[in-house]
Amino acid sequence: MLKVDCLIVGGGMVGAATALSLAELGLKVAVVEVKQPSPFDEEQQSQAVFDLRVSAISLASEQLLSQLNAWQQIKDWRSCVYKRLGVWEDDIAYAEFNAGEIGQPHLGHIVENRLIQLSLWQQLQANSNVTLLCPEQLVSFTQDESQVLVELSSQTLATKILIGADGANSKVRQLAEIGITGWDYQQSAMLVNVTTEVGQQDITWQKFSAGGPLAFLPMPGNNASLVWYQQKAEIKRLAQLSNRQLQDEVHQHFPKRLGKVEVVNKGAFPLTRRHANDYVKGRVVLVGDSAHTINPLAGQGVNLGFKDVAALQTVIAKAIGSGENYHAEHVLKRYEKARRMDNLLMMTGMDAIYATFANPSTPVKLLRNIGIFVAHRAPILKSKALAYACGI
Repeated sequence: MLKVDCLIVGGGMVGAATALSLAELGLKVAVVEVKQPSPFDEEQQSQAVFDLRVSAISLASEQLLSQLNAWQQIKDWRSCVYKRLGVWEDDIAYAEFNAGEIGQPHLGHIVENRLIQLSLWQQLQANSNVTLLCPEQLVSFTQDESQVLVELSSQTLATKILIGADGANSKVRQLAEIGITGWDYQQSAMLVNVTTEVGQQDITWQKFSAGGPLAFLPMPGNNASLVWYQQKAEIKRLAQLSNRQLQDEVHQHFPKRLGKVEVVNKGAFPLTRRHANDYVKGRVVLVGDSAHTINPLAGQGVNLGFKDVAALQTVIAKAIGSGENYHAEHVLKRYEKARRMDNLLMMTGMDAIYATFANPSTPVKLLRNIGIFVAHRAPILKSKALAYACGI
C-alpha cells in the first residue's frame, strides 16, 4: 500500500500548485485526478484558438507560479499582460486603475486555465517527491489520530493529510461531512471568445448595465474574452443563438469602445456562492473552490485559491521548522485562520458590489455613479484598493 505525507484530490490549477508547494518542503505527495490536461497544440497557437475558460492572474499569483517554476512556460506559450482596469456605468462616471499608481509594471495577465494547469503538471511530472495517480478518483476515506486511509477506484493508500482541491462540488468536503453556506445568484454568465477590430490589449474593463455587467478581458493579438452577465433565461436564449446572431447581440449591447467583433466560441455557466463551514476537519484540508466559490465579478476566484496554497505552505513550513507535527489539526487550523476571513471579506465585497449595481433605483444609481466618480479622483483609495486586488 502506497503511503504518502499528503494526498491531494484534484489536479486542477489550485490542486497542482498545492502539490508542488508541499513537495518543495520535502514532503511525499500524491495527486488524484480523473483526466490529464490536454497538451498545448502549436498549430492551435498559430490559429489563435483560445480556450473559453481564462483567469486574470494577479501579481501575487504570478509570484507563486514563478516560485513553482511554472510561470516562464506559461509566458512562452501565451498570455496577455494588462496594465489598466476600467470601470464605469455612465460615461460621466468612469474610474481607471493603472499599474503605475502602485509602482508596478502591470496589474496582471489573462491566461487560459488549461495552460496554467498544464505548466504546473509539467513540474509535477519532473518532481521526484510527487506521484501522479491519473486516471483515478476518490471513493471513500476514514481518518484516525495517526493517518487517513483513502480508498480510490483502483487502490488504497495512507496519508498524513488529505487535501480537497476537487472543486465546488468537492467529494472530499462531502465525505468529511463539512457543511457549506451559500446560494445561487439570479444571474448566469456567458463567456464569448471574439476576434476584435480594435486593439486594446493593455486594459481589462467592466461596464455595469441594467441587465448586468459586461466585461472585456484582452487576449493575445486582436482577440478577447467577453463576459456577459444576465438573467438566467436571457443567458439561455443567448446560448442558443448562432455565432453570427450572437455577434449582432454583442454589437447591440456592449460598449462602442469594444468595436466590431467576430464571435469564435461561446459557453455559459451559473453563478454560485459557496463557503465551507470549516477549511480543516481532523486531517482533512480544503483549498480553492472546495472551500469557497465567489461571484466572478472581479475575477478573483483562482487568485484566492492560490493565496490558500501560499498560506498552507507557510503554515506547514513553519511547523516543520519548529519541530511540530505539521499534520496535527491544531497546526492545520492556522491555515484556516490565515485564510477564512480574507476569503469572506472578498466574497462579501463582491456580493455588495453585485447587489448595489443590480439595484435599478434612480437614487442608488446616482450614488454609485458618484462613488465611481470620486474613486477615480481619490489616489490613496485607488492605490490601496488596487494593491489589495493584486495581492501585494
